[in-house]
Amino acid sequence: MRREAGRPVTVQPSRFYDGGVDAAAGQPEIPPDPRSDARIELVRLAEGGREQFAMRRRIAYRDRHLGELLVPRETRTFRSDLTSVPALFTWLVPKTGEHLPATLLHDGLIHPPGDPTYTSTNGHVVLRAQADRVLRDAMADAGTALLRRWLVWSAVATATMLNGTGTGWSKTLAWYYRVTAALTIVLIATLGIWASLDLLDVTVTGIPSLPWMGERPWFVELTAGLSGAVVIPLALALFWGPFRIAGAVVGVSLAVLLHVTLALVALTALYQVLERLTAKRPKAALTLAGGGTLTALIVFAVVLCRR
Repeated sequence: MRREAGRPVTVQPSRFYDGGVDAAAGQPEIPPDPRSDARIELVRLAEGGREQFAMRRRIAYRDRHLGELLVPRETRTFRSDLTSVPALFTWLVPKTGEHLPATLLHDGLIHPPGDPTYTSTNGHVVLRAQADRVLRDAMADAGTALLRRWLVWSAVATATMLNGTGTGWSKTLAWYYRVTAALTIVLIATLGIWASLDLLDVTVTGIPSLPWMGERPWFVELTAGLSGAVVIPLALALFWGPFRIAGAVVGVSLAVLLHVTLALVALTALYQVLERLTAKRPKAALTLAGGGTLTALIVFAVVLCRR
């Protein structure tokens, strides 16, 4: 069960069904069939050095507010990268899974060829913020866990605020959302790094300690830092207007996972350097590996001998 407009709504997987195939040269249309389960048939393509997927059949979804949504509009031109998640965060939200039908649906709603908006079978124009809401509801119907679907929705809602296209917002409102989201992310990242320096007692000339950190025992500073990682993003999310829940989820997630993210960035960068080195300079890579192994053996032996 989940809640919608204050009332409990039963999750309904049957809202997804086979969307058939759109008409093309020499191919008559195969209409949607609400009695058949959705069929996801993907073809992997490498275009411009990027992995993309084409869909052989459409997905149909019966939205609670917009009626039937049928995507993609044209299977022959539609491309998707599945769930658009940076490689750093695929441990949190994988590219595929129970949420895949919903993310493909969302891709079809926000990327119809040649048009920034999508029109449903019943004639409803679907703006981007509405498409984000459809994604959240569709993930629930597909059986996606609560935390994951709110994380995904919050991420795409933030992307919508930063992008602003296909939303129908005025220029003033679009810039307000864009600046609010950007400043929130920058401020949380800055405060997170600042608090970390305080925790490690690293002083930087001209930069004072944060009021909730200061010169306290490390466990008190750690507790205060974690509390700030929740309270401050929640306060900043109030400026996000109707997207305040997304602001709260993104802000708290960023603050809590900041150190994990930085560690993953460092490890990913190191891996990419090593991968390029082994491809272009295999002998140098072998020498570096041998030197690193020898150094590790020496350090290990010295530590054992000094016990």
